[in-house]
Amino acid sequence: MNRDSSWSNVESAAGLQSGSTSSAGIGQGALDEITLLLQRARNGEPEQLDRVFAALYMELRRVAESRLGSGCQTLTPTALVHEVFLTLRGNESLNLNDRRHFFACAARSMRCIVVDHARRRSADRRGGGATPVTLQEGLLGGTDNPDSDLISLDQALDRLDRFDPRQRQVVELHFFAGLTFAEIGALLECSDRTAKRDWERARVFLHAELEQDRTQ
Repeated sequence: MNRDSSWSNVESAAGLQSGSTSSAGIGQGALDEITLLLQRARNGEPEQLDRVFAALYMELRRVAESRLGSGCQTLTPTALVHEVFLTLRGNESLNLNDRRHFFACAARSMRCIVVDHARRRSADRRGGGATPVTLQEGLLGGTDNPDSDLISLDQALDRLDRFDPRQRQVVELHFFAGLTFAEIGALLECSDRTAKRDWERARVFLHAELEQDRTQ
């Protein structure tokens, strides 16, 4: 089954499940249904990853909508989730261990997709102009060039990762994937207070890095 057909099945299954109350929340235990499906995917049943996306589709749409906002944009929440699906489904070497690992990889994928779109839009503007992606969070501040700031943020996150990988992951989960600190704490097995403290410390580091980039 090709990935486009798989995506159609994901959307159809997600539509059937949207009215159900059985889908688990982000912070459920390691032996939940999602983890079991991921185990089956690792054991030679890649179509089980489609079931994971179907089960979590509405949650992924919610976080995509919360990140991208409601403005006129070239990257829609549906398109973002679709690209995350294609990225993870197409990576045959990726072995997702559990719910925590899935959301960590989805957040990293969202980061890469949003930044790649920003790079393309930045190039388009030099040749004629395009609407930038905006993210619903004050990390970047109100600047005239959000795409350039996203690219700088991506580079600053790589530098942050060398000092504190968990802070980098908290930023990816909160800023790019839109998870709450309680959800992040459940995924990273720490308190929501610790997750928020990591976020605040990461913001100080990233603001300093971005300001330095803007003045160069």
